[in-house]
Amino acid sequence: MKIQELGDLMGLTPHTIRFYEKEGLLDSRHIQREKNNYRNYSDEAIGRLKLIKKFQGIGCSLAELKTILQDHDTNARTNQEVIEWILQKINEIERKKDEYDHMLVTLNWMLTYRKLLNEDPQQAEAMMAELRLRINI
Repeated sequence: MKIQELGDLMGLTPHTIRFYEKEGLLDSRHIQREKNNYRNYSDEAIGRLKLIKKFQGIGCSLAELKTILQDHDTNARTNQEVIEWILQKINEIERKKDEYDHMLVTLNWMLTYRKLLNEDPQQAEAMMAELRLRINI
């Protein structure tokens, strides 16, 4: 299958697929070169791209992807090592979730304050005074 067809099937651009190839995420099992030097992608490329998208979906970086795929290809990690990696990823996502929750609290406070400036400036000033007390300004 040609790159455009694969891209359409996977929801990726040809540029992205070529990038994955350049970075070593796709190799000769996934791509063969024809006599005219066009890339021809195997059915294994579809599975590989699905795996890449799945790991990107849980927040894996390019470096992590390279390691994960290399370990997957060579079956290099024990089940216990995979469990430990999953637990690390869960902890990382929980930390990010806490950060996002904090950002949402701050943004909601700011929104309430700004709306009160229009509707009830005295209440807005009271909110600001309470904030100053809490943070000792």
